[in-house]
Amino acid sequence: MRNDERFEIERAYDLLPHVIGASWACVWFRLNRIKKPTIEEFRQKVAEYFAMIEKLDEIYPDNGSFSEIKKYMKNRYKEEIERILIGKNPEIEKRHSRYVDYG
Repeated sequence: MRNDERFEIERAYDLLPHVIGASWACVWFRLNRIKKPTIEEFRQKVAEYFAMIEKLDEIYPDNGSFSEIKKYMKNRYKEEIERILIGKNPEIEKRHSRYVDYG
């Protein structure tokens, strides 16, 4: 698959962890009045909300022209979950710090 064929999906996976995962996690902690979640708790909650998009690849048909992008989406999803949980997504780490500092 060429880079230009997956460009939009790459950009989406660059943004979705913190736009969906971290934003929804912050709301959850705020409404539960948890002002200082540990980084592990925060990562876990982000991953939980981000997991809601796991099946997003199913919007594309199961035919030859979409098989590569669907495979890419499955792999990228798994990579992003792992990055969130081990602290390798700098945006999630920033969002935790910001929430704890200004929550």
